[in-house]
Amino acid sequence: MAEKEVLLTYEGLQKLEAELEYLKTEKRREIAERIKVATGFGDLSENSEYDEAKNEQAQVEMRIIDLENKLRNVKLIDEDEIETKTVQVGNVVQVLDIEFDEKVEYKIVGSTEVDLAENKISNESPIGSALLGKKKNEVVDVETPGGIVQLKILKITK
Repeated sequence: MAEKEVLLTYEGLQKLEAELEYLKTEKRREIAERIKVATGFGDLSENSEYDEAKNEQAQVEMRIIDLENKLRNVKLIDEDEIETKTVQVGNVVQVLDIEFDEKVEYKIVGSTEVDLAENKISNESPIGSALLGKKKNEVVDVETPGGIVQLKILKITK
């Protein structure tokens, strides 16, 4: 089965690479030290510090594998190729929520870079996928878990 393509901006790629480097160097070393100290406490069968460190070690190793797989399948979004005629991954889209008469700006990103605190939404999310390919002034019906939301596209920028 082919691996899923991972859409990333240059900034997103740098973040993933930095996280991977941190986990492989500093975090692994830190956990190894915790395991070493915990083994000094004696009987491992009732050693909660040892168990916690081993569990964290397993989680870190799984995250490293996940990051390496993502980085192997990256498709970098070239910001110079992003247009503003229609909504695409990499665009910032200002929409008007018609029901609440509220303006909201979303940056459409790949699923790896989602950050709801910064209004970065996935191209695979209900809103993101509904906006893709649409033009300024179009009204889009978005089926969300809370019901259908109507959004009018006010502006598309890079």
